[in-house]
Amino acid sequence: MAPRTRELLISAAAELLDAGGREAVTLREVGHRAGVSHNAPYKHFANKEALLAGVAARELTQLGASLAALSQRDLPADAVLRAALREYVGWALAYPARFALVFSPWTAEFGDLATAADSSRSTLLGIVEAAQRAGQLPSGDTERVTGLLQAVVHGAVDLAVIGHLAVGGKGNADPDGLVDDLLGYLRASAAIVTSA
Repeated sequence: MAPRTRELLISAAAELLDAGGREAVTLREVGHRAGVSHNAPYKHFANKEALLAGVAARELTQLGASLAALSQRDLPADAVLRAALREYVGWALAYPARFALVFSPWTAEFGDLATAADSSRSTLLGIVEAAQRAGQLPSGDTERVTGLLQAVVHGAVDLAVIGHLAVGGKGNADPDGLVDDLLGYLRASAAIVTSA
């Protein structure tokens, strides 16, 4: 019964986060929304930050599982990379408050969150490395290339969420379009280096 209650609490917290940001998430309201006593959240989470870390860990676990499923498909490395980045962008745009939460600073160490973050990052690194081996991305430090890709995804999503990036408007692109542009530039760069 306890794991189910914990998951209900995390789901309720995620809904409140989506509706009103971090401020809307209180342990009392989470308990109420989950249909448990107002003290039940304290049996599973030491405080609000621990509950939010549970939400973030679940988000990263789900994102990592989606990326891992893509990497298992019988597709060329560049198609897997593009699909993975599209999945990343799609999740971030669908759940901007969860996206912001996952990549926010934490004041304490949370084991489940660290494990989920390491696992999803490792999956993304594997996808990028496969694209590098296939000559679709420049060779070199996979961490840096992955960081570059994430920086564009994060920046584009942030700009789109606040209304500073739109097809036909500012930037004349959406996040997927900018990611496609970057992949095209990186693919061309890899081809130049390979042919030199």
